[in-house]
Amino acid sequence: MATPEEFEAAAARSKELPAKPDNSTLLKLYALYKQGSEGDVSGDRPGGFDFKAIAKYDAWAGVRGKSQDEARQEYVDFVNSLF
Repeated sequence: MATPEEFEAAAARSKELPAKPDNSTLLKLYALYKQGSEGDVSGDRPGGFDFKAIAKYDAWAGVRGKSQDEARQEYVDFVNSLF
């Protein structure tokens, strides 16, 4: 499992990607980071026409139940795969 230090290092490294990732990659990064740092999503799903907030909520909700340790390791592995 990835240590908290490895997780934070991967988060910093994700900001140095050679090219901007596509939206699905960005949503996966967001979801795994939030799950790894905060755990399961909480609160109500955004409504209305805030499509960005809805997409982010849905991506995070998609990894609900994954342990923070699993999410941190998957995040580190995913960031490393983007280089």
